[in-house]
Amino acid sequence: MRARLPDHHLNAESKDAIRLATAVVGTLSALALGLLIASAKSTYDNAEVEMRTAAARVLLLDRVMAQYGPETDKARQLLRELIEKRLSRGWTAETTDEPSAKALGEYQDIESVQADLRSLAPKDAAQRSLQARALEVSGMVAETHWLLVESGKEGLPWAFLTVLVCWLALLFATFGLQAPTNPTVLSILLVCALSVAGAIFLISDMANPYVGLVHVSDAPLQSAIERLGKP
Repeated sequence: MRARLPDHHLNAESKDAIRLATAVVGTLSALALGLLIASAKSTYDNAEVEMRTAAARVLLLDRVMAQYGPETDKARQLLRELIEKRLSRGWTAETTDEPSAKALGEYQDIESVQADLRSLAPKDAAQRSLQARALEVSGMVAETHWLLVESGKEGLPWAFLTVLVCWLALLFATFGLQAPTNPTVLSILLVCALSVAGAIFLISDMANPYVGLVHVSDAPLQSAIERLGKP
């Protein structure tokens, strides 16, 4: 474009006007990037807390059932299989909620645990209390699953992200329009463009915290499964 424009379109006055206009767009782009980073970081942090909370609730449920007695052995085994399935099938809403071959969806597994708990016949007040507590905690585990399903397709607002990319493209176009044509300038512009693109990619990846390069670690559940089923 620079080679095709008349000289007076790129004189000092024109460049000053272009710089003023692009400064406004640059400021808006910086604000938009800041908002996206804050939103993605908040989503990632919430997912990390949910993971640790889910692992703690699973362990608590297993210990409450262990205190009830050997009548809960089947329910405890179902709970362990549920966690093993979650670790093997991944963390998207589709893989956890949909049946796969002979494997039930996760919500059906936790409902099976709850059905076994409801079928128990407590012999005294202590067992009745433990049964009620186990049902309460299993309900929390089920609630965590449905929260994942409902929020699984959330992410960055794509309309907002599209506008931001257009703004950044406009900025780099004006940089190239005003810059001299030489390999050094072209290399620097390319590196800067790739850096900004990489930042947007990482922000988008963090907004989907259970998949991608930057994802929440499943270490809490790995640790929990080592403790499940112990007397």
